Amino acid sequence: MVRSKWRKTGLADQLHTTLVAPRPEPLTVLLVDTTHPRVQALYETRGYRKVGEQQPFADSPLYAVMVRGLPGVQTV
Repeated sequence: MVRSKWRKTGLADQLHTTLVAPRPEPLTVLLVDTTHPRVQALYETRGYRKVGEQQPFADSPLYAVMVRGLPGVQTV
């Protein structure tokens, strides 16, 4: 989350890129609450795709499991 003062400035995208760029893994995986379709759509514009759903605990929300290949890393 980004504080309201910094929203719509591109900061969230910069933070995300900075966090995942140095990672050696071939994929980035994230969970998005399925009751927030706009958040899921936002991540889809950033190259993520939904591959399933998961409810990690009985009292947790249902999450969309989203994955994206990292730039410069070849996947098999």
